[in-house]
Amino acid sequence: MEGRPHPRAVHRRRETITALPLYHCGSLLKKNLKEKDFRNFYGELRGTTLFLYKNDTQDTYSERLDLGLIKSMDMESPYKKKVPTIFTLSLPLEEVQLKMDNADTGEEWRGFIMTLVNKEIPSDIQMLPGQKIKLEEMLTLEKKRNPQLERPALPPRPGFLQTKDTPDMPACFFDVTRQEAEKLLSENPENGDIILRPSTMPKNYALTLRQKIDRGHVLKNYRVTSTSAGFVIELETPMTVRSLNDVLKYFLEKTEYRLRPYIVAQPYDTRIVMDPPPKCVNKPPPVVPKAQVAPMQRFQAKDKHLPPVPKPDEGDYVLPEDPDMDDHMKKKTQIADELQAVLQKRRGNIYVESGNDEDSAYQNEEGVVG
Repeated sequence: MEGRPHPRAVHRRRETITALPLYHCGSLLKKNLKEKDFRNFYGELRGTTLFLYKNDTQDTYSERLDLGLIKSMDMESPYKKKVPTIFTLSLPLEEVQLKMDNADTGEEWRGFIMTLVNKEIPSDIQMLPGQKIKLEEMLTLEKKRNPQLERPALPPRPGFLQTKDTPDMPACFFDVTRQEAEKLLSENPENGDIILRPSTMPKNYALTLRQKIDRGHVLKNYRVTSTSAGFVIELETPMTVRSLNDVLKYFLEKTEYRLRPYIVAQPYDTRIVMDPPPKCVNKPPPVVPKAQVAPMQRFQAKDKHLPPVPKPDEGDYVLPEDPDMDDHMKKKTQIADELQAVLQKRRGNIYVESGNDEDSAYQNEEGVVG
C-alpha cells in the first residue's frame, strides 16, 4: 500500500492549484437547504474562498463557497458549550448550512468568516488571545492582497459574440449562465458543442459541453480556475494551461476533435428593397445645377494721344495702301513722271537757246510768279 501523503505536501499542491493563501482549516459538515443530511468535508479558508475537500488528502476540491458574496450569516442558536454550531450562509444563488461538532470550533470558524466579510474583527467574538492574533494577521495579509478592500470584480464578459478587441477570449465564450448554456447547446446542436462561460465565482470560468451517446446526448460542466500560473482545468488530475484558448484546445484534443466550439452564424441580407414613394407626393423635376463662374473683367486701355501725322511735301506723292487702287495709281504716277521728264527736257532746250542757266531762270520765274 502507498503511504499516506504528508499534510505539508498536500497543502503545497492545493496552494499551487488555488494560488491563494491559507488562513484556516479543519473538519466541518455542509448541506444545501434542499438536502436532508449534512455531508462531511475538510475545509480550507484561502483568501475569501472556502474550499471543501472530501478528506484532508484530496488535492482537488469538490466544492467551494465564495464568502465575499455572502449576503448574510445567521446562527441557529447562540454560543453554547458542548452544543453543535450551525451557520446559514445566504449566497446570491443558494443558501447553505455549515455545521461544527462543538461550539468552540464553530466560534473559531465564525471569527474567520466574519472578519473576512466585514474587514474587521467582530467585537462579540469569544476566542482566546492567540486566536485573535491570528485574525489580526489574516486581516493584515488580506489588506495587502487586496488594498482597495473591495470584493473581487467579475471576469470580463464580452458581448454575445467575441470581437477582435479581445483576442485572448475564444469565439465560443458567451456571457450566459449554466442553464442558458445547456439550453443553447440542446436547442442548437448545429452551432457547435462547447461553450465557455463565466463562473458564478469571481475571476473564474466554466466550460459546458454536449456529447452524443447511444441514447441521445449528455451535458457536462467543468470548472476552470484562474490562477497566477494560468488556468487550471479541475479534473481528477488538474491540468494547468496558459490561456482560455488553451483550455478550449485541450478539450478539443481530448475529444479527438469530435466536438466543435459553439459559434452562432450571423445572417446576411441578399436583396435591396426600396419602398415606393407615396402617391400624394409630387416629385419636382430634376434641377440641373448651374456652374457659378465669376464674370470676366474687361480692362479698357486708356486712349493714348498719338503724334500728328506730318503733312507730305508738295513734291511728294503718297501711295495709298489700298491694294485695289495699286494699278490705277501706278499708271497715274507713271504718266506724271513721263510728263515731268518731257517738261524738264523742253525747259532745258529753252534755256540753252536763250543762253541763261537753269538756276537764274528759275529764280526769275519765281519772282514773276510772286
